[in-house]
Amino acid sequence: SHPLVMGEKKVVICGAGAIGCSTAYFLARRGANVLVIDRCGVACAASGKSGGFLAADWSDDLGKKGFELHEELASLLPVDYGYRKLDTLSLKIQATSHKAPGSGAHEGAAPAGEPVKGIPAWVDGDASRPSSIGTTANTAQVHPKLYTEAMMNAAKGHGAVFQVGLCEGIERSSDGKCVVGVRVSGQVVPADAVVIAMGPWSGQAAKWLPIKPILGQKAHSVTMRPSQAVGAHALFLQYVDVSGNVSDPEVYPRPDGEVYLCGLAESPTTGIPADPTEVLPTPGSCEALRECAAQVSSVLADATPELNNACFLPVAPKGLQIGPVKSVSGAYIAAGHSCWGILKAPSTGLALSELIMDGASKSVDLRPFAP
Repeated sequence: SHPLVMGEKKVVICGAGAIGCSTAYFLARRGANVLVIDRCGVACAASGKSGGFLAADWSDDLGKKGFELHEELASLLPVDYGYRKLDTLSLKIQATSHKAPGSGAHEGAAPAGEPVKGIPAWVDGDASRPSSIGTTANTAQVHPKLYTEAMMNAAKGHGAVFQVGLCEGIERSSDGKCVVGVRVSGQVVPADAVVIAMGPWSGQAAKWLPIKPILGQKAHSVTMRPSQAVGAHALFLQYVDVSGNVSDPEVYPRPDGEVYLCGLAESPTTGIPADPTEVLPTPGSCEALRECAAQVSSVLADATPELNNACFLPVAPKGLQIGPVKSVSGAYIAAGHSCWGILKAPSTGLALSELIMDGASKSVDLRPFAP
């Protein structure tokens, strides 16, 4: 049961990814009566499969505030979800078919195998053009799935409720101007406010509310576990495979010893499976990422393979949407964060909680993201 206490604002959040769970946390902390709905569970889509890279000054004020909040939350919440500061590098990796990673020198090295300045020692493939693009002062990481779960659990600690269900529509007042409930798996759940935070599936709400399009962009990732630790370096690669094809994979070693590698994004589309559990890798994509990993480092070449994943990032062709939906009082949306969803999750959640509870956001100016 989810009783409505006198004076509480009852908010239904559609979507239990990083955005939805962060919003639930900040609303529940303010005393709202919060119900989070998701058709398959907490962090079951992109929030459970993304890289978790954080940068203070690579995007906008929402990203900057998100970076600050991540550091605060990592100290505040009673669970380790993989937060740490790290150095970030860009590198060119040239694939070689005639030698295994680690068997030859870096470009510009004198004795074979001697590390080149600026390239981490564990990166022993054909690497060149190292450039520092972030330091522990302005780049960090979290494990996205663990972060999202931690935020939902913290929200529950303040009284929020999570329920598996399918959000099917919005119930409005007789004049159509106000939200009065949400249709969930065939039943109406009363609500004073609803937040659409369904990632790339947020576009489905266009059937219920006047919102701009939200598409999905499929991206791939793999995880592996090396037998030896690698350094706290995020790598942004220019990778040239043996056929001369160029791509831009990213490598994130995690504090628990796992290494995550992602890339090979496809064109944005409306053709997204209805069920997130039905999102599968495009054949050959994860294999190509593992080949890239082997070219980066002999440590990764010998690592134990773990997961092959694919997910759809939420892309907003007309811009990130955060705020009240026009002409429908009590309806809000937070969607279209693309690859910055984890970074901006806490700042989005805090700003929305202020908007819903106080009528205006004080922490971040949301006007540039008006739906």
